[in-house]
Amino acid sequence: MRPFYVYMLRCRDGALYVGHTDDLEARVAHHDAGTYDGFTALRRPVELVFAAELQTRDEAFARERQLKGWSHAKKEALIARDWPRVQALARGRWRRAPA
Repeated sequence: MRPFYVYMLRCRDGALYVGHTDDLEARVAHHDAGTYDGFTALRRPVELVFAAELQTRDEAFARERQLKGWSHAKKEALIARDWPRVQALARGRWRRAPA
């Protein structure tokens, strides 16, 4: 059974794009080449900054939807694998204080 992935790309302008796929290498190459219309097409080049393997498309899609709901700061903490900060941002602890 082929795995699925949720992934995050950092765009040229610093924006983060979240998606899911069953062929991570090809999907990132398509984004970087600008062959997909939409969010990343005008923000190239893109860089893969996070990917997680999941067993099913449904799991990958659910994780994508979850990550899309996160703040930019929380996504950056995930990319940095800063678990205490991810947890704190989930509770809203650092929303008022500068990082």
